[in-house]
Amino acid sequence: MHEMSIALSICDLAAAEAHKAGGGRIKEVEVEIGTLAGVMVEALEFCFETAKRSTPLAEANLKIVTVPAAGHCHTCGARFAADHYLVTCPECHSFQVVIEQGKELRVKTISIE
Repeated sequence: MHEMSIALSICDLAAAEAHKAGGGRIKEVEVEIGTLAGVMVEALEFCFETAKRSTPLAEANLKIVTVPAAGHCHTCGARFAADHYLVTCPECHSFQVVIEQGKELRVKTISIE
């Protein structure tokens, strides 16, 4: 389950940022996760609850923002929603597409009191 290593990394990053800011209690960590990032949100939430124990994040909430996947066709210029990596353009059926969003996995904000 790689969600535990992700949760531990989130805790480490947030604790380091809180330390740089002079300490304080971490109130919330907001994370953006793309629908194609391969992260099981429920598993990450469970792992975060375990990983945050006995850390400056012990009382912190994890806010997860889901980023929908979207692609762009280099052939016709269409932009479209995607549900997986291997897609063809829904307009011209070209394979010359790139997934532009939906792969995100990043800490967006850390709220410190």
